Amino acid sequence: MNAVPASIARSPDRDPITLEIIRHELVSIPEQIDRNITRTAFSPLINEYKDYAVGIVDPEGRLVSQSRGSLLIFVANALGTAVRDGIALHGAAAIEDGDVLISNHAGTLGQHLNNVVMYTPVRVGPERRLLGFFCVLMHWIDVGGSMVGSCTSTTTTEIWQEGIQFRNVRLFRRGERLADMFRMIECNTRFPEMLMGDVEAQIAGCFMGRDLVAAIADKYGAATYEAAVHAMWDGAEALARAAIGRARAGEYEAHAFLDNDGINLDRPVPIGIKVRVGGGRIAVDFSGVSEQLPGPLNAGRNGGAVAAARIAIKYMLSPDEPVNEGDFRLLDVEIPEGKFLSARPGAPIGGSGNMIPTVVDTVLRALAGAFPDRVAAAHHGTYGVHSFHGISPATGASFFHLDTLPGGWGGSAALDGYGPSRSNVHGDTSDVPVEMQEAFHPYRFESYALRPDSGGPGRHRGGVGVEKVYRITGPCRVNLKIERTGCPPWGLEGGGAGRTADVEIRRTDGSVQRVFKGDHALAPGDRVILRSGGGGGYGAPRQRDAALVARDVRAGLVSPQAALRDYGVAVRENGELDSEATARARAAQPGGEP
Repeated sequence: MNAVPASIARSPDRDPITLEIIRHELVSIPEQIDRNITRTAFSPLINEYKDYAVGIVDPEGRLVSQSRGSLLIFVANALGTAVRDGIALHGAAAIEDGDVLISNHAGTLGQHLNNVVMYTPVRVGPERRLLGFFCVLMHWIDVGGSMVGSCTSTTTTEIWQEGIQFRNVRLFRRGERLADMFRMIECNTRFPEMLMGDVEAQIAGCFMGRDLVAAIADKYGAATYEAAVHAMWDGAEALARAAIGRARAGEYEAHAFLDNDGINLDRPVPIGIKVRVGGGRIAVDFSGVSEQLPGPLNAGRNGGAVAAARIAIKYMLSPDEPVNEGDFRLLDVEIPEGKFLSARPGAPIGGSGNMIPTVVDTVLRALAGAFPDRVAAAHHGTYGVHSFHGISPATGASFFHLDTLPGGWGGSAALDGYGPSRSNVHGDTSDVPVEMQEAFHPYRFESYALRPDSGGPGRHRGGVGVEKVYRITGPCRVNLKIERTGCPPWGLEGGGAGRTADVEIRRTDGSVQRVFKGDHALAPGDRVILRSGGGGGYGAPRQRDAALVARDVRAGLVSPQAALRDYGVAVRENGELDSEATARARAAQPGGEP
């Protein structure tokens, strides 16, 4: 529980019980709006997959609270970044009651243009004192550009090919809709009905959240409200400081790489990270990452380096606590301008989110030196974006469905790896139900199964990935943005690497294409097979309890062949452990008996 600073707790009209009640209310309000958005939004990407974020920021754009269902890539700093830019452009005093602004500006947010932040001011009292802003970020299904879905192209070379930009422009002025702006949005998307339905849910969330926050200040007083916010930040900072105090001071490095930027397909993208821990602070230095890329695997500083560092630090220091600005007071982010995680304005950034999971993985790998018992082995490390689009044979209307691949997470000092689940910048996003997909799109699922042997072997095994098999029933196209196929999810402390992602398009003529990026035509009868990666293992595989290996074989997570090869464990055809054969196999392995 976040501690209330003594200076505030001593104030008779700001007792710690009242401050704690306010804290819980401020955490719960975004959760309530989160549920309402799920019920009212139109597109499956919002109402099923939950590609959005809800939160409160203060008058300077500092994060007060955010819904736990929000994607982690947004938890880091997206809401406050948009608000700070709005204040710089307009001035806080000019953002009036009833105003609603939107921004997806690449030069400030640094994320693909589909991520649109909407916010409205929270003002209270006769003097209309500004307490902050209520914000809702949504992934808009399409904002124009050269490719259906806008952020899906793997070959854009400048931001203007990826859609329309809104830099802190008003949708409402003093409570009145600005019809011109709504027409502009409607005319710059391929799916106006679905998008405008999502926008209405976003607007309703902003207004309802604003009113709920204002009601707290009306009840307790604006000064007490602000005291509670500062108490939340101070408490989060105290938890972070305590965790850093338990770390091993020093400078640590880690390296990984991405496949390519979509333009230069034979050129990997290096990721070199340095982390310095000491003096009560953590510094993450991204100077060793690749320069800005010709293709769309870039991000701006706020959506790239800062977001990745904040996500990794939150995982490490206080993962079980609600997020707020205090979590990041002790973090320093260092990166020169013009790196692929600090791309200059105008750079293509459609794939900005797709590579952040591997960057976060690499930061955590560096932090393993400072927190040796807290860092897990690498996870599958990518969004695994695949989207189907075309004309529906049933309705004659255009359709678009974007999905991502769940995969395995790494084993840790205490547990086997979790999975299959989304990436480490997603959180608990769900699959869109198979029945819904099949009802509206020209494909059927032949299978959706766990991928045996994809988790890295170890004393604690890596989580497994999945295999999805689509059978195409009508002409359409599939757009692929599959990453992390060359850099296996690494193990730690002697654990083995997990398997990487794989994709095949099997044509009706018997030919097979193994592809990871690009837009591909599909015909009825074709099959698209997507396999996600698994997590790395933790600890020497031969130290794993043989009974657990046999259980994994019975569960279909590990094959009998891999059990013998990787773990030295023999399993009979009925799934039972063969203790004698296991003893012989393990004795024959390097090092003899475990």
